[in-house]
Amino acid sequence: AKSPLVGKTLSEADDLAEEHDAILLGLIRGDRRIEHGHRKEVVREGDVLVLETGPDALSAVHTVLHLHPADMVKKRQKEAALPKTESGDITLTEAVVLPKSHIIGRTLEMLRLRRRHGINLLAVSRQGRPYRGRLREFRFQAGDVLLLEGDPERLPPVIGSIGCLPLAERGLQVQRQRHGLLAIAIFVAAVAAASVGIVSLPAAFAAAVGTMVVINIVPVREIYDAVDWPVIVLLGAMIPVGGALEASGATAMVANGLVDISAGLPAWTILTLVLVVTMTLSDIMNNAATAVVMAPISVGIAERLSVNPDSFLMAVAIGASCAFLTPIGHQNNTLILGPGGYRFGDYWRMGLPLEIIIVIVSIPMLLWVWPL
Repeated sequence: AKSPLVGKTLSEADDLAEEHDAILLGLIRGDRRIEHGHRKEVVREGDVLVLETGPDALSAVHTVLHLHPADMVKKRQKEAALPKTESGDITLTEAVVLPKSHIIGRTLEMLRLRRRHGINLLAVSRQGRPYRGRLREFRFQAGDVLLLEGDPERLPPVIGSIGCLPLAERGLQVQRQRHGLLAIAIFVAAVAAASVGIVSLPAAFAAAVGTMVVINIVPVREIYDAVDWPVIVLLGAMIPVGGALEASGATAMVANGLVDISAGLPAWTILTLVLVVTMTLSDIMNNAATAVVMAPISVGIAERLSVNPDSFLMAVAIGASCAFLTPIGHQNNTLILGPGGYRFGDYWRMGLPLEIIIVIVSIPMLLWVWPL
């Protein structure tokens, strides 16, 4: 059967495709690329259409629009069919709908972002849950997170004009779902191999990355971009800083000062101070180094007080593991700094209440399990 798209302009074909949750990005006619911006261009029989749609809607799009998968298109034709923009590139950006945005209560069909601005809405999330229905019928609410695609120079003003706030850049990519299970299997295999001692953890992960590259789960050109280099530099810079604090005796001086200040105080108060000081040191240096420095000092304090050192050592163990105030306290904190779009101050705003709660809970438990 003849496709209903034949004989229609790109504008009309785009509207028809949108009715079935598909986006017409452009078409290929021989060696010629025709972008979606050429709204008056007429679709002809034999044209190769470049459509963007979800896996659930793909079958319906083929059936209703009477489309057939094209034969293997030359690589240069595929690249030519990708939507080009004023800057020669496209990007993905997340934006949140503000409370006073004029798009609240409206649908994508009403906004016509693509026709007016050349911007595509790829996905929507509400209260942390992705929306699985028809995007063109989705009514926006304050707090919705939108995944938008378009010209990197055009996106910011459009986001502002519709009453949204762009979220921090996180290196977003459209996921290759067909490779998801295979990637998980490779990762689990790497962890298992390292856990049983077959190979070291770095070697296992390096082999996993190499395997993903060989089977094209991760293209070679994306490996360099996938590395968060600022985090690598930050970790590398902080290692000698922590070592310098330890080698210069600065940490020992702080800990010894604690002994002098706490003279005459009840034992449980000194235990609390040991926990707090250990937490503080762990926020600026390696947690293992913090434990190495504080462990002998805590034992010495316990001996001077003639109390059980077990509770003091456990306070050091807990404190060294609770570095929440800075992104440099633990490598996990650092690794989420870039992808999460966090700033230095975000850590202490959330970390300080956490550390207070830990102190309030830990001290009674330490005194109960390991009495002084």
